Amino acid sequence: MVENVAGVVAELEPEDIYLLSGVEQGMRFSEWVNRGKLPDYAGLTAEEVEYRLDRCMKRDLIERRTIQYEGYQLSFEGYDVLALHTFAERDTVEGMGSSLGVGKESDVYEVRSYRPLALKFHREGYTNFREVNREREYTADHHHVSWLYTARKAAEAEHDALETLYPDVSVPQPIDHNRHAVLMTKFDGVELARSKLDDDGVLPVVDLTLREVADAYDAGLVHADLSEHNVAVSESGVTIFDWPQSVPTTHENAAELLERDVDNLVGFFARKYPAVVPEVDTAAVADAIANGGFETVRAFATSRSS
Repeated sequence: MVENVAGVVAELEPEDIYLLSGVEQGMRFSEWVNRGKLPDYAGLTAEEVEYRLDRCMKRDLIERRTIQYEGYQLSFEGYDVLALHTFAERDTVEGMGSSLGVGKESDVYEVRSYRPLALKFHREGYTNFREVNREREYTADHHHVSWLYTARKAAEAEHDALETLYPDVSVPQPIDHNRHAVLMTKFDGVELARSKLDDDGVLPVVDLTLREVADAYDAGLVHADLSEHNVAVSESGVTIFDWPQSVPTTHENAAELLERDVDNLVGFFARKYPAVVPEVDTAAVADAIANGGFETVRAFATSRSS
């Protein structure tokens, strides 16, 4: 777990970091790095590599497999260590706090810095690499793509999206990123999936969220994975998070993805609050967002639920 890895960072010596960085470099070319190449990759002697391999294996920072050769690969804990070490060197992270959320594609933790922040570690590709590799835009043109590359590109994509959107759209403020990790501000609120709204507050939240979607479109991005699991609602408003799959509005599938986002969001509210949310022409809502004419979902009601 990341909390334990944070303690490991303090235990490691510079040569341990050299070894981990060497394995990371080797994984750019092959899934499992030949042991014989590690001295060159890490800038260490063969004897030093042997000692550092033992130290890092004991801390579960690397994995070993014997195939046609003795090969090594970073574990996600090892990759976490490299990212945390870099953040510590930059003085952007001073310590790890409690978990804020763990999912199949990311882990998020509170961290200590000049103020409480959130640190998101992307996990894309580690357990379902082939599926993620097929689906993600940023892996499409690469023949050899490791899970390190997939997770790093997801973090880069999310950080770039947040920089594009903040502060005009209600998203977490990006602070820093390194490898597969994104440092951002914490936000208040509860996921829509876990929230319970009063009936008279449902449609205003739908409208507020769709206006944020419209603002993101005006800024040039479609979320492309919007659901009740990446919108948080609080007394001060809504926050849309999880942007690694976002696409530019010039993307050939932007219109389709925008409509899917709208359909997912409105569909969730209609299922959870059927007595309040009317049947809505979501295609028309998406068109209005794209054309800068969206104001309220009520204008697109086709009938009222019984």
